[in-house]
Amino acid sequence: MNTIRRTARRRLDQRLAGLDLGERPPRGWIRAIRQALGMTTGELSQRMGITQSRISQLERSEELGSIRLDTLERAARALNCQVHYVFVPNEPLEEMVHRQAVLRARAEVEVVWHTMALEDQAPGPAVAEAQVDELAKQFVDGRNLWAEPKTRLTS
Repeated sequence: MNTIRRTARRRLDQRLAGLDLGERPPRGWIRAIRQALGMTTGELSQRMGITQSRISQLERSEELGSIRLDTLERAARALNCQVHYVFVPNEPLEEMVHRQAVLRARAEVEVVWHTMALEDQAPGPAVAEAQVDELAKQFVDGRNLWAEPKTRLTS
């Protein structure tokens, strides 16, 4: 078991727990902050050292999701703000890894179960799930956890 990865996941889960930034404002953060401050596009253009029409282009590109991160950071500085670039997982990382390990384990043992079923030797549900759980524990911090499972050819 790789405790470094597990520790990293837990630390990130703790840092991100409860972090809810909500949705991006419909017309973007630049416009939302600028308007909340009562700042015109002309005033922001002066602070950024660019033309007023370029501010409109920046706000539009942010609205469309195509603004560059360095441009967003420049606009944030001009608005006396900071950009926090963060991925917020939809669920705890530890749960994602565990679920993926179970999926990989189940895919691995299903090939064996199928062969055993053909020979009328399939394990009962409790034994089968115990096998999945044990194999999942091995996969949790192993390599290639997220790789697509290889298909196996049967003879």
